[in-house]
Amino acid sequence: MPIVLPKLPYDYDALAPIVSGATLRFHYDRHHRAYIDALNALVRHTDLADRTLDVIIHRAAGRRANDPAAVAIFNNAAQAWNHAFYWQSLRPKGGGGPRGVLAARIEADFGSERGFADAFTAAATSHFGSGWAWLVLERGALRIVTTSNAGTPIVNGQTPLLVVDVWEHAYYLDYQQRRADYVANVVDNLLNWDFAAQTFARASEPSVQSAALPA
Repeated sequence: MPIVLPKLPYDYDALAPIVSGATLRFHYDRHHRAYIDALNALVRHTDLADRTLDVIIHRAAGRRANDPAAVAIFNNAAQAWNHAFYWQSLRPKGGGGPRGVLAARIEADFGSERGFADAFTAAATSHFGSGWAWLVLERGALRIVTTSNAGTPIVNGQTPLLVVDVWEHAYYLDYQQRRADYVANVVDNLLNWDFAAQTFARASEPSVQSAALPA
């Protein structure tokens, strides 16, 4: 079975005015779909055909050093995964900070919810070039990391909890060059802390050895 474009978890206009319907249509219908279409074409008639997205990512990542074709496969597969996770990381009327066990861990690892928000915003804003800013769980601790281009934490033994896309196509129609405004608005108003808490709870179970693919 080919990889399919996952359905958006909300309507195109649901994140406005922070992320406009025009941006979401452009981002999802063109960029995300293009990664899916390219990936399916690249893996057709290979040993990666009919594999799940996470398997394709990990196998292509291991082959990149010696196989130029694997670079293109990884880039498109990882971008497809990252975008699916990004849609889940946002929700209408989001933000507001975590609750419960995750809130306690945020406070322990970042000093406070505001401390996390400031550090996350700074990391996303200052990341050079295109990429992603992530809240991840690694070896029992929460960390903020950034990845460039198609980089994804799932190949580094990290479990993503939230991500903000800082490629220009994620915000340029709404904010032009003002990445900092886009990031601050997303962090304060759109982050899906319920999704992060669910992912954190699953990842904290002893039997869980790797990140789950977004629904």
